[in-house]
Amino acid sequence: MRSTKTVFTKASDKIRTEIERLIQSGTLLPGDAIDEAGLASQHGVSRTPIREAMLQLQAQGLLTSLPRGGMLVAKMDLQQLLSLWELLAELEAVAARLACQRMTPDELTAIAKANEQGRAAVELDDMAAWQERNSAFHELIYRATRNPYLRQEVLRIRARTGFYRQHAFGALGKIQTSFEQHQRLVEAFQAGDPEAAAVAMVAHMRPARDAQAMSDFIINLPKGLSLA
Repeated sequence: MRSTKTVFTKASDKIRTEIERLIQSGTLLPGDAIDEAGLASQHGVSRTPIREAMLQLQAQGLLTSLPRGGMLVAKMDLQQLLSLWELLAELEAVAARLACQRMTPDELTAIAKANEQGRAAVELDDMAAWQERNSAFHELIYRATRNPYLRQEVLRIRARTGFYRQHAFGALGKIQTSFEQHQRLVEAFQAGDPEAAAVAMVAHMRPARDAQAMSDFIINLPKGLSLA
């Protein structure tokens, strides 16, 4: 029989993962309140594991507390966002380098196939479909690194910056460009060139191609979410 502590921990972890997913997908936006009662009802638990999950996410910088109780999805100022984006690009580059060195032939085939499956989304200019294919492509790379701690850290930063990165992606119209960058990554993997893979990944993760593109991203942020 499972102990009460084990059940509590599993419930807390499940809820934390769910909130992270909602933030990364943009279902929960910066400034949105976390609905403790709704989560408790949805998962069939008391508010105790909900609050434990929220405290963990606050420690990660994903949530921020309110003076009278409760928590909101954290907003970021421009310096915070660009610093995290820079770190994410470097960690993704490490993942690309390690994956290139460690992936099996079957994994390489799967990565190339995942990229090709994104072609239809590019041709249709389907943002939602592309984001799904993009996530699947990157997940295969993370797993090929054989380093779950690196994957965990990358996903944590992706969750924290998810809304802003998705907005930049949509505002700058990067589906075709992103597909081409994926193709360059695949070619580096096929050539067995870890450094080329790392360089290609940094270019892929760059927030904007120039200062004008970055300005367009900031100016077009939805009202109430503008960066300080």
